[in-house]
Amino acid sequence: MKTRTYLAKLALVVLFAFCVQGVLAQNPDFTYKLGGKITYRKLTDAGVLVVANGDGLVGIKPGASEPHFNFKDYGRVKPDELEFVPMSPYLVVSQGGFMTAKKSVIDFVSGKKMFGTEENGWKLTNRCDVMLPQNKLVVLGSRKSGAMAVGLYDLATGKEEGLVELNDPKKVGFASAIPQFSGRPAIIGDGLIVPTTKNLMQIDVKSGKTAWTTKVDDITWLTADATGNEIYAFEQTQGGDTKIYKVKNDGTILWEKGVKVKGKVSRFEILPQGLAIVSDVDNSGKSGLAKLASAASESKIGFLNAKDGSDLWEKAPKTKGYVQHFYVMSDGILFGIQEGGINKISFDGTTLFKKPLKTGENIHTMALTPKGLIYITDTDADIINLSSGESIWNKPIKYKKASAVASTYDARNKRYLISTGEEMVAINETSGDISTLAKYKFEEKEVPGTLKVRDGGLLLTSDQNVMMLNFDGSKKFHEYYRSPGKSTAGGILAGVMGVASMAMSSAAAYQGGRYGTYAGSNMLNSYGEQMKVYQEGFANIASASFAEMNKRFKATSATENYQFILTKLEDGVGLAKVSKDTGKKDKEIVLKDKKPEYEVDEFGGFLYYQKDGSTLYAFDLKK
Repeated sequence: MKTRTYLAKLALVVLFAFCVQGVLAQNPDFTYKLGGKITYRKLTDAGVLVVANGDGLVGIKPGASEPHFNFKDYGRVKPDELEFVPMSPYLVVSQGGFMTAKKSVIDFVSGKKMFGTEENGWKLTNRCDVMLPQNKLVVLGSRKSGAMAVGLYDLATGKEEGLVELNDPKKVGFASAIPQFSGRPAIIGDGLIVPTTKNLMQIDVKSGKTAWTTKVDDITWLTADATGNEIYAFEQTQGGDTKIYKVKNDGTILWEKGVKVKGKVSRFEILPQGLAIVSDVDNSGKSGLAKLASAASESKIGFLNAKDGSDLWEKAPKTKGYVQHFYVMSDGILFGIQEGGINKISFDGTTLFKKPLKTGENIHTMALTPKGLIYITDTDADIINLSSGESIWNKPIKYKKASAVASTYDARNKRYLISTGEEMVAINETSGDISTLAKYKFEEKEVPGTLKVRDGGLLLTSDQNVMMLNFDGSKKFHEYYRSPGKSTAGGILAGVMGVASMAMSSAAAYQGGRYGTYAGSNMLNSYGEQMKVYQEGFANIASASFAEMNKRFKATSATENYQFILTKLEDGVGLAKVSKDTGKKDKEIVLKDKKPEYEVDEFGGFLYYQKDGSTLYAFDLKK
């Protein structure tokens, strides 16, 4: 799906922008000899480096002299057997065939194993779902006794809070009569809602009783209104479309029949005026008559009556692409399309713009200004009147498409700044006036990947170039560090987990109900405000590990004043520690490694360098 593909690509851009930021010394601060061959490394949101080797998994905290956990229960684990739950300290490890599937949940911040199938009496687990913000684990599967069951566990303590067996394994019966689990359960109010191939059921895990069942089957995921009284259930059909059902919290079916929408639901907003839905149709895998008979690959936007599921709009707006931005405003819904275009529609279905606004592809930014809505794409930018959709300048700013377009907000001068590759455009927030602030050219045909406002000026960086402009656009300095060569650069395996990449990975995972409603999907505000939503989300969870993550989120990047550039030094390939305020080298270290593999923790201020197949070095970048 293109919307999610965009998020994934954008996350990679954010990561790559930092990929050369590291520092090495002849003597590491810490050495970790891990035994088995290292096959996988991941720097997590929490700053813990999780490493897979021949023996299992180990976890390394910034500044720790030894790994704080060593998980060997399953022996060697593969990357596809690991699921990191976004914006949480949890890692789900799955191993084994369909009939012998083993699962464990590790809190990689505390280093504790919070759940294991074998210790808890499970023979087979169909599902093992982390529930946030409740901080619970719901397990669906079969017990060693043979009974199908549902289990609830507290992830703060690892204790079992409830276990419900759905059938008596001693009674002989047809296997088809035993319900199979069809989708992700949900904790709504005081009950656990479980979807199966036979029905939808609410279970009281404390009493061990089923509170109610209702004839709604094959549900994939669920959500509810703020009160928990009205539940919406989504069934993903074999043809790729979605059916939506509405059920009361006592099991009463509120809609006479399911409402069918084209494609897979990616956004669902419960509003006072109705239900706003974005669904994505993807027929890219179809061919011939099947493709001709299917709908175009694009997003569909709908608005349903919450009482009966009827369509409130006579004519839905055309998208001709995938919805990339979706914001609910006081007078209607504003949306931007990945392939280009912005439109706004009222809650009664009336188009609010005089005509759909044409834009370039890939809308990086949509934000409010005193003059209207600013948007920035790969090839153009503009401020438009949110009532009419018209440009306040009569025409947008056009620029040549670059491999990277960077933008930022200069609060001191109340202006938006856009780096289009070889020039910087300034947009006055108050007047809407535009001007070319500066022109520049980076070596090795690079273009700035990042643009930051610092006390001393405007910082532009790429892999091998560092430039600072004065606030009037004049050049303060430009330093270039020659790359070690394409063959070497291609061998670098670097990972930087900053707040931006955490937000994007979470947004992708939260869409479509995988971990719950996507926080922030309908808010037209600043990036910082969205990050506040994420931070507050886990700050309220009563867990020492979440508290530790919250503390990290509030911290400033430990390496904010330096850029670490992999370059060709006089004595060979190495890293230059470059000041962001002067562009000068503070330190250079020869690696004697043409293809170094390393991870940089921007916030914790540590570099992890894989010295050989089973050894990691850690270096404190704050020194």
